[in-house]
Amino acid sequence: MDAADKHTVLFLCTGNACRSQMAEGWAKHFGGEAVAVYSAGLARQEVDPRAIAVMAEAGVSIAGQNSKLIDELPLERFDFVVTLCDHANEECPYFAGGGRRLHRAFDDPPRLAAGAAGEGEALAPYRRVRDEIRSFVERFMAGVVGR
Repeated sequence: MDAADKHTVLFLCTGNACRSQMAEGWAKHFGGEAVAVYSAGLARQEVDPRAIAVMAEAGVSIAGQNSKLIDELPLERFDFVVTLCDHANEECPYFAGGGRRLHRAFDDPPRLAAGAAGEGEALAPYRRVRDEIRSFVERFMAGVVGR
């Protein structure tokens, strides 16, 4: 499939460290070659090692993904811009050229894991949010690619 024929999807969150990285990973997994998938943030943070770990548990590697700012993306126009937290939804910039904006807020795993008694307890919210994002992205991508 030619790159010009692909749908373009951007997942946007505040730090592009956890939720948007998971969504990017799932979208690539479910969308395959039919979709060009990106994620970015309003600020740049390191990709969360716990997000990498729980995605790997589910069979999807996001270890090679990097945190990016919106200005660093290779495109200025997207068919879909999906915000994954309320802050990103409120602060999301205008993207010229149309496209559809969607908002689906998910809990912030690092915030929920703060103060956890151990690593097992800390990973629990990451796994829950990973599975919630998977369910959302799987349905969303089915609509985008027509599967």
